[in-house]
Amino acid sequence: MPKPFYITTPIYYVNDRPHIGHAYCTIVADAIARAHRLMGEEVFFLTGLDEHGQKVQQAAQAKGVTPQQFCDEMAPHWQELWPKLQISNTDLIRTTQPRHKRVVQTILQKLYDAGEIYTAEYEGWYSTRAEQFLTEKEMGPDGKFPAEYGEVTRLKEKNYFFKMSKYQNWLIDYIRNNPGFVYPDYRRNEILGFLQKPLGDLCISRPASRLAWGIPLPFDAGYVTYVWFDALTNYVTAAGYGTPEFERNWPADIHLIGKEILLFHAGYWPIMLKAAGIPLPKQIVAHGWWTRDGQKMSKSVGNVVDPVAIVEAWGADALRYYLLRELPIGSDGDWADTNFERRYNGELANDLGNLVNRSLSMIKRYCKGVLPEPTASDPLDDELRALAAATAKRFPDRIAKLELNPLLGDIWDFIRRCNQYVDQCAPWALAKDPSKAPRLGTVLYNLAESCRVISILLTPFLPTTAEKIRHQLGLGETPAVLDEAQMWGKLVSSRPLGEVAPLFPKKQ
Repeated sequence: MPKPFYITTPIYYVNDRPHIGHAYCTIVADAIARAHRLMGEEVFFLTGLDEHGQKVQQAAQAKGVTPQQFCDEMAPHWQELWPKLQISNTDLIRTTQPRHKRVVQTILQKLYDAGEIYTAEYEGWYSTRAEQFLTEKEMGPDGKFPAEYGEVTRLKEKNYFFKMSKYQNWLIDYIRNNPGFVYPDYRRNEILGFLQKPLGDLCISRPASRLAWGIPLPFDAGYVTYVWFDALTNYVTAAGYGTPEFERNWPADIHLIGKEILLFHAGYWPIMLKAAGIPLPKQIVAHGWWTRDGQKMSKSVGNVVDPVAIVEAWGADALRYYLLRELPIGSDGDWADTNFERRYNGELANDLGNLVNRSLSMIKRYCKGVLPEPTASDPLDDELRALAAATAKRFPDRIAKLELNPLLGDIWDFIRRCNQYVDQCAPWALAKDPSKAPRLGTVLYNLAESCRVISILLTPFLPTTAEKIRHQLGLGETPAVLDEAQMWGKLVSSRPLGEVAPLFPKKQ
C-alpha cells in the first residue's frame, strides 16, 4: 500500500481565538491536500491544538476551572471553524489526548535511556508568555527583552536537559546537503545563520511545583515536559508512532508553519528526531505574516481580521481565494478591504461567475437546457482546447513547487480567455440565424466543457464553487479527477443541465 501524502499545520494554541493568520495557514495546507487528492493520491492532513503550558494553567485558574475543563471549553472555537472554511483535515490532535501523552513519554524515556537527557541546575531569565528560558541573544541593544516576551523574571532551578548541542554540526550539514528541506530559500538561509551561534542544550522540563499542567516526565514525576517538546511530538503521535501504521504514514511530506516558529521546526525538531532514531520530515515550509492596511494586527488597535465574519458576509471560497491569490507562500501579505472587494467583484463575480452563468444560461435559452452536440469546428475552438490542456498539464508541477498563487494565475488566464471566446463567437448573434445552429451548438458545448475543466482545476482552492459548477453542468456527485481536465469532450451531449444560479452575487 503506498504511503499517503502527509501534510501538517502547526498545532494552534488553545488559548488563542482563531484569526486570519491561523485561517491562512490552514487554508494553504488544505489547498495542497486537496490538490494531491485531485491527483489521485491518498492524503493524511493533520491539524490540532496545543493545550499544555503555563498560560493555560493561569487562564484556567482565573476562570475557576480545571485546565482540562478550560481546554474543553476553548477547543470548539477551533473545531467549529475548520468546516466553515471548508478544511478537509483527516485528523485533529489535541495534546491532552491519551494517545499523545503515551508517545511523548515513550520518546522521552527512549532518549533518557540512551543518555541524551541529563539534570543540571539552571539560572536564567524566564518568559511566561513564551514559556521558555531566554538568553542574552534575545535581548535588545538596550539590555531589555522585546515586548513580545511579556514579563521576564529571573529563575534558578534544577531541570532536565536534552543534549541538543551535540547535533548542531550534523544539522548544519543536513540543511546544507538537503536544500529543499527548508522552504523558501531565504528561510533556509535564516536558520543556517542562526546555527552559526552555539545552539546550547534544551531545557525540556518544568518543575511540577511551578507548572503542574503538562505531561509528566516518565522518569521523574516531579517534572512536566517543556511545552515545545510536547507540541512538536504531535506530528509523530498522529502518524501512529509505536504502531504498524507509523511506517506507512511517516515521514511527513510537508510541515507548514508560520515563520515565527521556524527555529523550533527546523532546529529543535530535526535534532529531537535524529536523537530518537526517527526519520526527518521531507520539507518544512514557512509562510509569512499578514498585516492590515500596512499595520500589524492587534486586538488593542481593533484591526484584527475575523475569518468567521468574512465567511458569513462573503462566503468561505471568497476568503480562500483572496488569501491564496494575494501572495506566494513565504511572502508577507497585507489585508486591505478594498483589495478583497476588488478581487471578489472583479475576479470571482465578473470573470468566473459571469463566464459560468452566461455560458450555461445561453444553453438554457438556446438549447432548452440540454447540452448541444459540437459539430462545426473553428481555429478559435482549437486554441481554447489547447489552452485548457496546457493549464491542466501545468497543474502537478505547480503543486510540487508549492506555486499555488501562480497556478491560480494560470487558471484565471484560461477563464479570461474563455470570456474572450464568448465575445469573439457571439452566440447571441449565431442564435438569430438558423443556418448557424451547428456553430452555435459547438460554441456552447465548448463553453460548457471549459466550465467543466475549470471546475476540476478549482477544486483545491474553491471547493464549494467547484462543486456548484459541476452540479449546474448536470454532473451531480461525480468526483473531480485531474486527469479528466486534460480530456476534452467528457461532457455527454443531449444531457440536461442542472439548475443555473449565480456563483458570486455582486456586492456593493
